[in-house]
Parts: sequence; C-alpha cells; structure tokens
Amino acid sequence: MDQRISIVTLGTDDLPRAVRFWEAMGWQRRMRETEGIAFFQAGGMALALYPFAALAEDCSMADRGPGFGGFTLAHNVASRAAVDAVLAEAVANGASLQKPASEAFWGGYSGYFCDPDGHPWEVAHNPFIALGPDGSLILPE
Repeated sequence: MDQRISIVTLGTDDLPRAVRFWEAMGWQRRMRETEGIAFFQAGGMALALYPFAALAEDCSMADRGPGFGGFTLAHNVASRAAVDAVLAEAVANGASLQKPASEAFWGGYSGYFCDPDGHPWEVAHNPFIALGPDGSLILPE
C-alpha cells in the first residue's frame, strides 16, 4: 500500500449546510453533477461530504454506534486488482476486513478494512477520478 490518503470523507446530517460552510471558507466544489455527495480538491487529495447514515452503511458499521466516528479514510488505486491486493495486504498485517471488495453503486469497485484501532479505510478503484503519477487524486472540474 502506497503511503498516502486519497479522500477524507466526513459524515454530515445536513449536506447542503455543510457544502455552504466549506464554500464560504473559500473551498471550490468539484464534480457538482454527483448527487448526494460533495467533493472538494485539497492538494493531492480530496475532502468529501456525505450523509452520516449513508457513510456508516457504506462501510458496514452501525450508524453512530461504537467504533464509528463519522468519517472514513480512502486509499484510491489504479485497478480492481489493486483493491483486492491492498485489502489482502492490510488483513495479512493485522487489519480486519470490514467489507469485502465489490462493485459499488457509483460505478467503481471498493471494500473496507479497519486498522487495528478500528478506523475504517476504504480501498477503491474509481474510473471517474484520475490519479497522478505520484498517486495524488485529481478531481474532474
């Protein structure tokens, strides 16, 4: 697994309010055509805002229950095979497989592991978002 974080996703109870806040802070939203989630380029990574309950469901954790802090970290990779390889590597090194890799409703392929402290990490291949040569995330305009 490369040493980088691609996306930090924050759960929110009010997506329009959260978007207004970050835009008021001077952040520019990207990929506006995506519904139900907001993306902001943040250097070589992205900040995403997503409804809290949907985020908990996506990583197969109880909504606001023990172990789920309302955020996930993502590590994007260049292929479906790389998703499987990173998940296997994480489990071999002590992580727990939280959600096996599968076709995602948004058109990509992803799965989740929890590190030894219980933090959920998504490993994803998203054919709609480019990765730079150094693995940095490049959101479309």
